[in-house]
Amino acid sequence: MLKVNEQTRQFQSGITIGELANKYKPAADLFILNGFPVAADAAVQDGDSCTLIQKDVIPTPDEIDSFLIARHTPGIQTKIKQSTIAILGLGGLGSAVAGAMAKIGIGKMLLSDYDVVEPSNLNRQHYFIDQIGMLKTDALKANLLRMNPSISLKIIRERLTESLLPGHFSNVDVLIECFDDPVMKAATLRSVLTEMKTVAYVGSSGMAGFGDNNKIHTKMERPGIYIVGDETSEARPGMGLMAPRVGIAAHHQANQALRIILGADKGRK
Repeated sequence: MLKVNEQTRQFQSGITIGELANKYKPAADLFILNGFPVAADAAVQDGDSCTLIQKDVIPTPDEIDSFLIARHTPGIQTKIKQSTIAILGLGGLGSAVAGAMAKIGIGKMLLSDYDVVEPSNLNRQHYFIDQIGMLKTDALKANLLRMNPSISLKIIRERLTESLLPGHFSNVDVLIECFDDPVMKAATLRSVLTEMKTVAYVGSSGMAGFGDNNKIHTKMERPGIYIVGDETSEARPGMGLMAPRVGIAAHHQANQALRIILGADKGRK
């Protein structure tokens, strides 16, 4: 048996993926075989997973999910789809983390920020000029749904305090801290350690300037608790926050959250 666009089909010996396309999706011009793009003459084996895509047609939400399964493999994508993350702070780190998680098809995201998009944000944050003045939660939600309309988003617009954190985030799989404020960074970690004992944590410390790429690292402080950054390069006069290095740190955070979700690194459950 075969999987063709997530539908079970009868296997026929000697068939190519292009011949499958002629039968099931004649307009297809991109062929994915077991997660990899192939030519139309690639032979198909019993048990293979085949995804047939027409490049110039906007897919439905169900088709988007099937494409993610095709690229990430079914078992992996099921875990991603069943997971919930929270992103606290939607600036340079948070908006980039959210985009990465939307693109891999995370099941649900909680997005927390109370601020608005300002002109000074645009050098590193994932917003557009015509979104200046919008709440970051609303602007980012619109952007993420353009990337992947099948994801579930919950918006939290209030100014958070340490006492409010458990009520909002105790049921997420991974909490990703992307605050600028060192007081809230400390409060969030303290709350996770004392009040949210099953929630994994990915925090941040040090990514200002344009220093060595490889100084940005991910460090496990204890099982399920990770800090990303170089731990020294804080923003200050003469050491601004810039998109390239902030982006490196953000994608470290996103990948660490993914590793926790998939069981490659330790969580807290």
